[in-house]
Amino acid sequence: MKNKPTSYARFYALLRQMQGDREQIKETLILQFTKGRTTSLREMQKDEYEAMCRAMEAEIEHPGLSTEEFRREQKRLRSAVLHRMQRLGVDTSDWDVVDAFCLSNRIARKEFARLSLAELRVMVSKLEAMGRKGYSRPRRTMLPVIVKTNQLPS
Repeated sequence: MKNKPTSYARFYALLRQMQGDREQIKETLILQFTKGRTTSLREMQKDEYEAMCRAMEAEIEHPGLSTEEFRREQKRLRSAVLHRMQRLGVDTSDWDVVDAFCLSNRIARKEFARLSLAELRVMVSKLEAMGRKGYSRPRRTMLPVIVKTNQLPS
């Protein structure tokens, strides 16, 4: 019986956030994810339960979008944000720099990978405004260090 979920709190918390008749939604979801095998939450396998909860979270996060549409929109918005960051002088090839920029109190207060679609949309407009106002990130200049082996340090 290890293949059963230990707690159903996640499911019920997500179900509370959904609109409509909760009993009907519950029954429909369970039937869908068990491929018609049962309507009982207790008879679900752990992998079925996890897949159902992920789908419910996705529906709450981006209602009306399929997973593919969500991924496409997320990719488009992330690209737009990274492009605008690049124009402001942020080194977008280094994820630590991108995350540090996003974690700033005035930007997003979150790591880049954790931004939702709504937050990405807000960030696009925020970065565009920063660009219009002339913001540019100060660039670090790298000074080459030349060590001469035949000379003592001064």
